[in-house]
Amino acid sequence: MLDEAAGKYGQKTAIVSGQRRLSFSNLAEASDKVANGLIKMGVNKGDRVAMLLPNSPEFVAIFFGIVKTGAIAVPLDSKYKIDELTSLFNDSLPKVLVIESQVIEPLIPDLSRFKSIKHIIDLCPGYEGKFTTYQEIMSISSAQPVKAAPEPDDTALIAYTSGQSFHPTGVMLSHYSLAREALVSADAFEQTDKDTLMLFALPMHHMLGLVSVLLTSITKGSTVVMLPGLSMPTLTETIEKEKSTILIGVPFLFALLIRMAEKEGVKNNLSSLRVCCSAGAPLSIEIVQQFKQHFGLEIADCWGLTEAVCLVTTSPIKGRRKRGSIGKALPEWEVKVIDDNGRELPPNHNGEAIVRGPLMKGYYNNPQATSRVLKNGWLHTGDICQLDEDGNLFITGRKKDTIIIKGQNIYPADIEYVLSRHPKVAEAAVMGIPDELRGELVGAFINLKKGQTATEQEIKQFCLERITNYKVPKQIVFLDSLPKTASGKIDREKIREQLSIPPLFPKLEITRKKSLSKTLH
Repeated sequence: MLDEAAGKYGQKTAIVSGQRRLSFSNLAEASDKVANGLIKMGVNKGDRVAMLLPNSPEFVAIFFGIVKTGAIAVPLDSKYKIDELTSLFNDSLPKVLVIESQVIEPLIPDLSRFKSIKHIIDLCPGYEGKFTTYQEIMSISSAQPVKAAPEPDDTALIAYTSGQSFHPTGVMLSHYSLAREALVSADAFEQTDKDTLMLFALPMHHMLGLVSVLLTSITKGSTVVMLPGLSMPTLTETIEKEKSTILIGVPFLFALLIRMAEKEGVKNNLSSLRVCCSAGAPLSIEIVQQFKQHFGLEIADCWGLTEAVCLVTTSPIKGRRKRGSIGKALPEWEVKVIDDNGRELPPNHNGEAIVRGPLMKGYYNNPQATSRVLKNGWLHTGDICQLDEDGNLFITGRKKDTIIIKGQNIYPADIEYVLSRHPKVAEAAVMGIPDELRGELVGAFINLKKGQTATEQEIKQFCLERITNYKVPKQIVFLDSLPKTASGKIDREKIREQLSIPPLFPKLEITRKKSLSKTLH
């Protein structure tokens, strides 16, 4: 993909990052050096190379360098703590770890535990002499194209979502699926080599940033502007400066832009934007309306999941949109809604959405988990939806137990596992709490052991030492007991009723009305 783009677009700017502007040819040459460096380290087809990196041009070169060798890229969240990384490394067994100095420092005492890791590449020169640096690879490796030629169905990527870190399921995506989805997504936004996309608040270990921004742009010869941080004024200034045409983000991003506009007004000229797209979490009608009011721009609402590479549906970027809908299936994708017996439902009936298209190959080393979601070529998504007569899809609930915060999928079981290890906790239930800005918050409902007392801060600190910060409960409620179902399981719906917590999907039009703090106080 990258070599083809380099041959076609050459010295055209592919990546803008601060003062740096790298062409398609620059990236292709750097990726060849990475590939040759990995081969010299003994990396073979099918070996895993883990990446704990922020968004950067180096991420792009390293990713393509890995897949050029026939090895498998494993991009991970650099904010993960050692307990989370231990599960992920033990599952993927990477041969090489690519990391930044500031991230590797707290991991050094534990690195000897990971016997599969034979080489470490440090993106920064912080540990020269101890680990191979990226700069060394760039200076001594050959820029000749490698001879390895991966097959289309070979696994290119194992994507661990921000979900079950302690019981990980790595989504295996092939070269073919990534390439097809990039093309389908790009065509949905009518993307060309004249477009400039913002990569802002979307990490490239997340499929939305990797596929719908980076890979679509490589495919179509577009320019990607990488912008760190979460400053809304900086974002709008950069859009104006770079004349950006496409902005893809999660609802949280658009909510923050609205908040900025309400406080400060819109100070920059954003007339270059022709497409704004939201994905990763439910987009409320209020955000759509307020964004149009302040910025004069529509937001196309999209839906997808990692097991389907990225996007499956999108509302049209032009013309009328069906209020509250996440759009129709993209080309090469099919969507059906079924009942609990697997029978297809007629329009306007609630059921589980199943999809077919360039899907994942399965979960890495986990055929049992794969068989639960992939049946007869259809992926069972766990989302409760309706289809109308015109094929527009509406999300109405969730079958699977997940929390979505700013586009990050979080599994309550992970957090409950951590809480169960606290010496004062008898049992705990974790669930999503509606929040107007973030979509949801993590709420923890805890029953302490007899005679024990604890504070919210104590519990949060215990979690923060073991899991990444966005999984740490923001609201903690201590209860004398947790209600149970007839089968003895914790009854989460009864907890919601007792505390008057609003449901996540109160009606067809998905809204976020109150936070738990407003509910409890």
